[in-house]
Amino acid sequence: MADMRLAVVGAAGRMGQALIRAIDAVDGAALAAAVERSGSDALGRDAGELARLGPVGVAIGDDAEAAFAAADGVLDFTAPAVSVEFSRLAADAGIVHVIGTTGLDAAQEDAIRANAARAAIVKSGNMSLGVNLLSVLVRQAAKALDADWDIEVVEMHHKHKVDAPSGTAYLLGEAAAEGRGVDLSDNSVRVRDGQTGPRPKGTIGFATLRGGSVVGEHSVLLAGEGEVVELTHRALDRSIFARGAVKAALWARNRDPGLYSMLDVLGIS
Repeated sequence: MADMRLAVVGAAGRMGQALIRAIDAVDGAALAAAVERSGSDALGRDAGELARLGPVGVAIGDDAEAAFAAADGVLDFTAPAVSVEFSRLAADAGIVHVIGTTGLDAAQEDAIRANAARAAIVKSGNMSLGVNLLSVLVRQAAKALDADWDIEVVEMHHKHKVDAPSGTAYLLGEAAAEGRGVDLSDNSVRVRDGQTGPRPKGTIGFATLRGGSVVGEHSVLLAGEGEVVELTHRALDRSIFARGAVKAALWARNRDPGLYSMLDVLGIS
């Protein structure tokens, strides 16, 4: 089978460059197009040179529709509203859409779900194998331990991250809620300040830290009387997310339309 032709959107950003390098490194994938916003200083530059690979013969452009027409799939770690528009364009083109964007609201999630009726979309708050394995372990632990065990999700990222808590934190919180058989939206605590009173039993707490150049650290603490279980993942390099996204695209090739997750890709659901 011919290599899967992949387009990268947000190609000049840190994740975009990591995605370009990952495509170059993974067998069965080839860079078909690289897209940036209109007015970007990167327009016209060779995508490989920008990603420190050397020339690859793909110039960065700003026409997503034309890029998707030349591709079999698109890798997207951009912004919520942009990802929704790209999901429409990808569905129009009938190509795979891999979404690593976080911070989407309910209406944006619904729009992506609607576009998944026309094309295969793989969407996850985190594309790494380790984090998705962690989510399975968290679900199992939350199921095994009753509500007398308090659950806290703690995450830290670099100072440039704009959404909080992280998409990965939500992924882990959802796993804990699923293990407990509860709805996360009705049982989460995301802000504590002032005289908050005792911790409500059965809630799932979130703590967010930001600073420096931290790629991503996530821990789920299950605290009982006299003991604490801690499950942790530390990302040391953005390449883990990029490789996962390429793997997701290759897995989704020729799949039926639908909204898939990394657990589907990895077969560990």
